[in-house]
Amino acid sequence: MESAHASLPQSDPTIKTSLIHLKDNAPTWFAELQTQICSMLETIEDEMGHPTRLPARFDFKPWKRNDPTQPNNDGGGGTIGLMEGGAVFEKAGVNISTVHGEFSKEFHKEIPGTETDPTFWASGLSLVIHPTNPFVPAIHMNTRHIVTTKAWFGGGIDLTPTFLFDEDTNDFHKAMRDVCDAYNPDAYAKYKLWCDDYFFLPHRNEARGIGGIFFDYINSGDINADFSFLKAVGTAFIDIYAKLVRRRMHQEWNMDDKYKQLIKRGRYAEFNLLYDRGTRFGLMTNGNTDAILMSLPPVAAWS
Repeated sequence: MESAHASLPQSDPTIKTSLIHLKDNAPTWFAELQTQICSMLETIEDEMGHPTRLPARFDFKPWKRNDPTQPNNDGGGGTIGLMEGGAVFEKAGVNISTVHGEFSKEFHKEIPGTETDPTFWASGLSLVIHPTNPFVPAIHMNTRHIVTTKAWFGGGIDLTPTFLFDEDTNDFHKAMRDVCDAYNPDAYAKYKLWCDDYFFLPHRNEARGIGGIFFDYINSGDINADFSFLKAVGTAFIDIYAKLVRRRMHQEWNMDDKYKQLIKRGRYAEFNLLYDRGTRFGLMTNGNTDAILMSLPPVAAWS
């Protein structure tokens, strides 16, 4: 994996106007993306139906982040979007946040651009979906924009099926390749390998899922092109995941299938609690605990 500090250019005064523009527009985009994703998931719940109750719906809960380094303790905040107990989606969390302030002395040296100035601004969307049907794959996506004395984009999409289907795997990776190829012909190979290396459980010597793409510290010098790529990743998620869910959501399953899904969820929980950088970033920046741990499955098992 490449060095974060080596891959980011130094702050350039010529991009300040673009940064100011994006700090206004990135949160708007993430909010729009949250709306689009939640609408897609609720539409699928409608299609599936339920014999005894209305289809599941998202509940939205705003939250505020306190930061004593900021006027009036205002460190930004976000909105948790959570749907639970659905016929298709046992738990689906789609969260957005825009936060700002200063990193703690213990943490700021780990973040590019904070060696002499601990201030930061970050906006993004993060989602994790744990389906009811074991044959529908779980999925994670994160897209973010971070500004210190440097600025970059990060994120990715990875798929975690309990049962492998070559058709699903091939379609998912093709969707990831297509969005990367439109941005940079070298991007897919680089971001796929980064994903494979990142979403790996060393204590079990196994991958969390079938991978996807993972990227961070993106600053090509064309901040608008980089942001367009980030938006394309979000759009690609909507298209490919809806396709995979509709392909598998009517497939019959039994309790043995469910138990295998719960074991896979246990692995998912282990990764997020032990290794996930987003979890650590949220906790170290005094984020909302419920939003940070939204990624954990509703029920899991270990054997």
